[in-house]
Amino acid sequence: MEIKVLVVEDEEAIREMLELALCQSGFAVELAADVGEAEILLDKSVPDIILLDWMLPGVSGIDWARRLKKDELYAEIPIILLTARGAEEDKVKGLDSGADDYVTKPFSPKELSARIRAVLRRAGSLAGQSTMEMAGLRLDSEQHRFSIEGTTVELSPTEYRLMEFFMSHPQRVYSRNQLLDQVWGRSTFIEDRTVDVHIRRLRKILIRHGRDELIQTVRGFGYRFSEKP
Repeated sequence: MEIKVLVVEDEEAIREMLELALCQSGFAVELAADVGEAEILLDKSVPDIILLDWMLPGVSGIDWARRLKKDELYAEIPIILLTARGAEEDKVKGLDSGADDYVTKPFSPKELSARIRAVLRRAGSLAGQSTMEMAGLRLDSEQHRFSIEGTTVELSPTEYRLMEFFMSHPQRVYSRNQLLDQVWGRSTFIEDRTVDVHIRRLRKILIRHGRDELIQTVRGFGYRFSEKP
């Protein structure tokens, strides 16, 4: 499964250089010239990591980083700031905004790729790209396979995406609308009760294997995926 990188950079030459370098390193890349374009892309799908230029027209990168870290839908997305500012106080300011790392221009493509992978390892995202295991459940993203206690279980594409999201975000409570945004995408116009239908289907599958307690209903809010009652 490819790692999706959202690059937000207003200089076209740098955007093109980053796209070429990151694609050659095996990443899937989306490009935005400013925060407005980046938010449109976020509405469609959530990246694994954001490369964010500090100095952007309109809303600055550092201000947008602060906003993202206050939004529970996007707070967990790692952010690497790209900037020509190399002074220590600038680095401190950048990291205080919520950024996970700070790369000073000019930088080498190899260094940037290494930084991306290091940040994703710290965030636990790289591990989630291949396999996840919990309470006897195993989800292999590379082979697109889901199993319970070693037995392969067939899921529909939507059920698979929902299970993948739950297993990569255990313990937290998500509303129906949040699950729609994360699993179906904000650009999809379907009723929030659609979530309930797919939750019931997943529970029927889990019941057959004695795992139905993993998907918990939190009355008045939504659902949580957890081994704990």
